[in-house]
Amino acid sequence: MKKYLQTICGATLGLLIATQTVTAQSQFQKIMEERGLTEKDALAALKVYNPSGKHDEYYAFVSGGQSGQMLVYGIPSMRILKYIGVFTPEPWQGYGFDTDSKEILRQGNIRGREINWGDTHHPALSETEGKYDGDYLFINDKANARIAVIDLKYFETSQIVVNPVFKSSHGGAFITPNTEYILESCQYAAPLTNDYYPIEAYQDVYRGGVTFWKFDKEKGKIQQDESFTLEFPPYMQDLTDAGKGISDGWAFTNSYNSELYTGGIEKGLPPFEAGCSRNDTDFLHVYNWKKLAQLAKDEKNVKIINGHRVVPIDVAVKNDALFLIPENKSPHGIDVNPDGQYIVVSGKLDTHASVYDFKKILKQIENKEFVGKDLYGIPILDIKKSLHGQLELGLGHLHNSFGKEDGTVYSSLYVDSQVVKWDYKQLKLLDRVNIHYNVGHLEAMEGKSADPQGEYLIALNKLSIDRFLPVGPLHPQNNQLIDIGGKKMELLYDLPVPLGEPHQAASIRASKIHPEVRYNMGTNPKTGKPHVGKTLAGEERIERKGNHVYVYSTMVRSHINPEHITVNKGDKVTMYITNVERAQDETHGFTIDHHDIHASVEPGETAQIDFVADIEGVFPYYCTEFCSALHIEMMGYLLVKDPKKDYEWIQKLKMEGLSPQELRTEYEKITANNQATNHVIEALFTFLEDKEYTNYPTVKNLVDDAKDQYTKIALEKEKAAKAYSENNLENAILFENMVWQYMIKTADSAIRAKDLLVANLATPKSEEAKRGEEAFREGGCSGCHVVGSVSSGPDLTGVLKRHRNAEQWVAEYIKNPEGKFHEPYMKKLIEFFNLKMPNQNMNDQEIKNIIEYFKWIDENADLF
Repeated sequence: MKKYLQTICGATLGLLIATQTVTAQSQFQKIMEERGLTEKDALAALKVYNPSGKHDEYYAFVSGGQSGQMLVYGIPSMRILKYIGVFTPEPWQGYGFDTDSKEILRQGNIRGREINWGDTHHPALSETEGKYDGDYLFINDKANARIAVIDLKYFETSQIVVNPVFKSSHGGAFITPNTEYILESCQYAAPLTNDYYPIEAYQDVYRGGVTFWKFDKEKGKIQQDESFTLEFPPYMQDLTDAGKGISDGWAFTNSYNSELYTGGIEKGLPPFEAGCSRNDTDFLHVYNWKKLAQLAKDEKNVKIINGHRVVPIDVAVKNDALFLIPENKSPHGIDVNPDGQYIVVSGKLDTHASVYDFKKILKQIENKEFVGKDLYGIPILDIKKSLHGQLELGLGHLHNSFGKEDGTVYSSLYVDSQVVKWDYKQLKLLDRVNIHYNVGHLEAMEGKSADPQGEYLIALNKLSIDRFLPVGPLHPQNNQLIDIGGKKMELLYDLPVPLGEPHQAASIRASKIHPEVRYNMGTNPKTGKPHVGKTLAGEERIERKGNHVYVYSTMVRSHINPEHITVNKGDKVTMYITNVERAQDETHGFTIDHHDIHASVEPGETAQIDFVADIEGVFPYYCTEFCSALHIEMMGYLLVKDPKKDYEWIQKLKMEGLSPQELRTEYEKITANNQATNHVIEALFTFLEDKEYTNYPTVKNLVDDAKDQYTKIALEKEKAAKAYSENNLENAILFENMVWQYMIKTADSAIRAKDLLVANLATPKSEEAKRGEEAFREGGCSGCHVVGSVSSGPDLTGVLKRHRNAEQWVAEYIKNPEGKFHEPYMKKLIEFFNLKMPNQNMNDQEIKNIIEYFKWIDENADLF
């Protein structure tokens, strides 16, 4: 019977699954019919679809063209993940609006001129042994000859350097196999100095070149003083690639305009485009960068131009470090294959792709087999002896990217609007696919590295025409995803990109990127180091130094501390803002109305804003990132008063509407508050006297400041008492307010003196206790707990004596506060303080260290 029932149940389950499958297939067919989709369309959709929560296999870093930024999206989903501000402001992230990012942006100033626009072109990833390592990203600005460094730990721009001798640089950034140098080649020839020379001086004075930016991977910075430039003739240099494998130590730059034509259409001369494409060939530059790097270290081998070392053409030639090879007219792309033997060169005006063999090139160099020299004395190699071969691909061959299979390369055909797959070793065409439309660059996954992955390819197209909903005359660009995993290429997806011209892309396996999800508390992400304005919970304050006001503030769900900032008109204001959240993805934003300020403050980050309070008024500030249910309430006021005006006190305005009895109540309230504050001050002074504070000079200075403020209280008290006796309650209240002001100043100095004295008197902390105190402060615990007194939360002195198995209980509570909320003791605390402790995501070692810190507190309980 049992076996019979199992058989029946199995048959029923099978029937249910079959029914569900048929239903799903029916719905699938219905949707396809309603939307007019083919099975091929549906398969393409499945290949790019990522269910919610599933991550992509690859990152694509795409230049943002005229936006001056970078675009990040995932492959194969083509979901946009981020814009990275580089050469232009990016408002959401506050890039170019807060002080620290402005400093990065201002590194890109040229000859004292602020530059806030850029034309990003060629991104490149840092490499180890020719393979992408996922540490850094580099991008050039063609318009202004600049290179930027992006730290992929934070996905933020960390450095911009200006080329001191070039006026434009299409050819950048290109990386040597171990990221020793970032190569940036000039495009439009110009004098390397900043002097004026007429166009008639073109051949004699105008020059091109390639700059070698020395990169320190440990510091993550370009070392400008160790960088140099190789001078080239005024052929218009275009793209570059560094050798790898057998060609490691060499690099290659193509060019156009071997005619040295300069145009002059306004003078009735043929236009530039006609004169610079007259010759059948242009020049491929071949140079030994390792040899040049050694030459550049000797002052005899360089010219100093604009404070930068330049290796002249004749020095490079004399030391067998620079050569030329003819290449078909108007070349554009140049790419070294994964093992470094073959160099593929594309030509805009040639239907052929040219494949050069480095072994043949090196042999001619070693044997000094030259067919002549150019006008500038550079030896020229024989093109026929240098070529592995050529293959006709089609019209408008622009760029190349290598596939996973040996010998496979993919090339873009701009005029034909196609991507072709071919074998550069066998010189054999394998496949082609139509693109929409006019493809420029293309990127097979990690296809420029020594370890190409294949699988997918991105076509970065210049036109989209009819591909998307119309949005006016300016169409989006079209990035198309192609499946290259099979024998035939298959177009999968169109991605409209409304961000400049996405010129080129660099792709990398997602497994190689390891970004931080939060900062160490108080980090400046532009430097990776602690920010000078790092402020922890409980350290918020406003300090004035002359007419410069410093605001040390924190942000946490759902308040900004402080909530009121009053300054004088004309004050310079520096505001440090620390996001003291530890929870992942709890970003806060900050702005002050009417001040053109914005900062994005991620968990643990400290941001800085600087401005002059040059207009009088009341200006709300608020969190710009919707961060919690009480987000709208997360705000405060900047109040700017004019010191040249006489304002009636707000307190006085308030009192004008009060009855005599209400004024008396207000007076009694403030005097009682002052009396309570005075008890605290007296206790502080008693503690300091008992502990013989005068033995510690720094503490004594603080106590002297406190007592100086304290002595001013008596006179204000006399004035208040006199006014009260004369029944002038309004003035009596105002004088008591002044008493309170002096008390606050007294208490501030006295508390700091006590803290410093305690640090001198307490038993030394163990290393674990020190780390525990740091975790306690940086975890935001001090925002609610004040050691030695009850604050927003209970005093933690003696906390290890309040529970059975106290250390275990405290550890469990820090690890998972919610797990203890049901206990009767905790219910009473939560009811009393009207507050629940949040989970600060402490790890086990941090919790252990915090318990050691609590032990140290108990050892020194008499000092708190």
